[in-house]
Amino acid sequence: MHRIMILNSKGGCGKSTISTNLAGYFATQGVETRLLDFDPQQSSIDWLQMRPDDRPKIRGLAANIDHIMVPNHNGVMIIDTPAGMRGKELKSYVQQAHTIIIPVLPSPSDMRATARFIESVLLLGRVDKRKVRLAVVANRVRKQTRIYQGLRRFLESLGIPFIAVLRESQNYIRAVDQGLSIFEAPHARVKDDLEQWQPIIKWLKSSEGSRKRKTRVARKN
Repeated sequence: MHRIMILNSKGGCGKSTISTNLAGYFATQGVETRLLDFDPQQSSIDWLQMRPDDRPKIRGLAANIDHIMVPNHNGVMIIDTPAGMRGKELKSYVQQAHTIIIPVLPSPSDMRATARFIESVLLLGRVDKRKVRLAVVANRVRKQTRIYQGLRRFLESLGIPFIAVLRESQNYIRAVDQGLSIFEAPHARVKDDLEQWQPIIKWLKSSEGSRKRKTRVARKN
C-alpha cells in the first residue's frame, strides 16, 4: 500500500486540505483509500464524517504512528500529520512514508519555517538514500502578487521537486463543508483547480511506479 504523507511542522499550511482532496481523488479512481489523521484538530476525520454515503468509500483510521497497520494488498494510505514535529517524533513519521508532500504558504515566516523543516527532514537520511520521495507544493497562492514571486524563487532554490501551485479558492471551502473533494465538485466550477492538481497526480503516479520497481528488484535479490 502506497503511503503518502502530507508533512510540515508549520501549522495552518493546508495539510488537511491536501490530504482530504488526495483521498477523494484516489477514491473516485476506484482505488482502495485509507485516510489517517494524526492532527489533534482531527480536520480530516471531521471531513470523513460529513462525507455522503453515496460517494466512493474512504476508510478513516486512527493509530499510533509507530504502529500503523499496513495492508498487504494494493491501495493508498493518505497520512495527515500534526504541526510541531521535530527530533525523534519527526523521524518516526518519515520512516512510515513512501512519498512526502510538503505544503508551504506564500509568507516570509512560512518560507523560513519550511526551509528549516526541510533541512531537518533531509538530515534524517531517508530521503537522501532514496527510500522516500519528497516534493513541495505552494498552497493558497495568489499568483499576481510580489510575495508569490518570492515564494517561487525560494521553492526553486531548495533543490527538491517543486511540483505544483494551488490557488486560494472558495471551491475548497465549499467542498469540505459537504465532505467532498475538489474532484467531486461540478467540473465547470472547479476546472481551473483541477488543472492545478494534475502535476501532483502525475508526480504521485511516477512515485508509485518507482516504488513498485524497487520492491520487485528487492524481492529478486
